[in-house]
Amino acid sequence: TTHVAGRYSPAPDNNLRFLVAKRPVGPCYLVTPWNFPLAMATRKVGPALAAGCTCVVKPARLTPLTTLLFAEILQQAGLPDGVVNVLPTAHTAAVTDPLIADPRLRKLSFTGSTPVGKQLIAAASENVLRVSMELGGNAPFLVFEDADLDKAVDAALAAKFRNGGEACTAANRFFVQESVAEEFTSRIAARVESMKVGHGTEPGVDVGPLIDAAAVDKCRELVDDAVSRGAKVLVGGREVSGPGHFFEPTVLADVPREAKIVAEEIFGPVLAISTFTTESEAVERANATEYGLASYVMTESVDRVHRMVDALDYGLMGVNVGVMSNAAAPFGGVKQSGMGREGSFEGIEEYLSVKYTLIPG
Repeated sequence: TTHVAGRYSPAPDNNLRFLVAKRPVGPCYLVTPWNFPLAMATRKVGPALAAGCTCVVKPARLTPLTTLLFAEILQQAGLPDGVVNVLPTAHTAAVTDPLIADPRLRKLSFTGSTPVGKQLIAAASENVLRVSMELGGNAPFLVFEDADLDKAVDAALAAKFRNGGEACTAANRFFVQESVAEEFTSRIAARVESMKVGHGTEPGVDVGPLIDAAAVDKCRELVDDAVSRGAKVLVGGREVSGPGHFFEPTVLADVPREAKIVAEEIFGPVLAISTFTTESEAVERANATEYGLASYVMTESVDRVHRMVDALDYGLMGVNVGVMSNAAAPFGGVKQSGMGREGSFEGIEEYLSVKYTLIPG
């Protein structure tokens, strides 16, 4: 904590001084997801250790090995036994419930779905734990008529198909201004049609397998629902036989407001396009969700960028880029996408408490 600043200052009253110090919040329980197991563990464990906290890490049931290897590396680097403890389990409640109820625990950090996050917040309230929550997303990707379409297409592909779409920041709803919708859509469809599906060990693969069969089923369900409501499949739309769990990179056009894919996080390689007429309509549709994690804006207008900064109700916004995560920047959402931040100066604050001391003289 030598790099964490407090302050020492005179009080308004004579002969008094304020000492404000930041101290480790205490033992932490860190729950990580399956989709970026190393990144999720390091960005929780790193600031916890830097702040002076011990921690218990529960990796996702589907991807525990990376976190176990990370703990080995920490041990090899000289971290004392008992400072970072990894608890893989197939029975999450059996581990989580007693840990959250333990009066020694002071902090809970969770990355995962919003429904599970709500349950953990409720459980954490019993002992008034500090909580950080990085929950679900429903990221809008807005393409305005003045956008550079070369940039917009590249950004759209990165925002949608990075990690096969299995990312909380993945673009979920593509809103394209009517005057450029046909050209943007045709360019996207051509690029997606050329994508190769396969295992990561195969040369030239663009889209790999999804995490499990349930993920494939979710993609199929959302695509079928959208089509039943009038959306058009331009590319893909079907699962791919394994071994492994694959779904074709898919482009849907004319996706109506009432389609499930507009309201639910996809977490797969499905790009769903709707159109809008005015800027105010784009903002209204982008904000019409309980989520507020990532958002994307494609425009060449600096004035519009500033309007979007004020108008879009999201914790993250990328302008003419498709990947915005950066360890040096604060990461987190608003509304039902969570609370707290990871990364940058803001990230370590989640693991610190403030202590005020009044000193005479």
